[in-house]
Amino acid sequence: MHQILLIAVGLIVGLMVGLTGVGGGALLVPILVLLIHIPPIVAVGTGALFVAVTKVGAAWSYNHRGLVDMRLVLRMAVGSIPGAALGVVGLAAIRAHMGDGVNAFLKVFIGIVLILTPAFALLQEYLKKTGKKSLREHLPRWITPSRGAIAVGFVGGFLVGMTSMGSGSVIMTLLVLFYSRPLTTLVGTDIAHAVILATVASIGHLALGTVDFRLLAALLLGSIPGAWYAAHIATSIRTVWLRTVLFSLIVVAGISML
Repeated sequence: MHQILLIAVGLIVGLMVGLTGVGGGALLVPILVLLIHIPPIVAVGTGALFVAVTKVGAAWSYNHRGLVDMRLVLRMAVGSIPGAALGVVGLAAIRAHMGDGVNAFLKVFIGIVLILTPAFALLQEYLKKTGKKSLREHLPRWITPSRGAIAVGFVGGFLVGMTSMGSGSVIMTLLVLFYSRPLTTLVGTDIAHAVILATVASIGHLALGTVDFRLLAALLLGSIPGAWYAAHIATSIRTVWLRTVLFSLIVVAGISML
């Protein structure tokens, strides 16, 4: 029954990833910690590799349909790769200093990140209502699109390295704010970039020994087909309402982690 539950969790998370680009770590980590009682540092390490593998199929599907801006992906990777490395190194330093206390620290830190994540979505809605289509239009001139992409990548990379979250929830929201692209293209671009980012983070977590491979295998049995199928049908259905529900669940999960 435990394995069936894990496969079901993977399937649900995979569907959310394929449909919205959000939900990899942001849904998986709190589920593992709150419902399945996995230690936070193991949930983070396993979650990073989970995100990397799960999003490969979805990224291929989006790219096959021309819905990935590879130039933007590479720009973000310039910031996200060192950001992810710094996040993993920071987590290793905290564990060396606190020992098992790192789990209590991570639980609170993850809760804060989860609660703050939907704030970006609220800001996005505010900008839409006031007629401001892109935050980039109101930034200083020295913040060019290239520099903005690198900054977005670095912030998301650090969060993924520390928590395995941010590759979809935070980066996707920042992309919507900074760039005037069709939503499906931003989702595809975010998912493709997340594969690179999560792979770098997961290599660090493998070195830390924080990946549970039996847990990962069960989750992937559900997530890989779920993400692939959802990415295949994403352009034919409206996902705005789904993102609203998803962000609401993320806030509830964040509060529960504190």
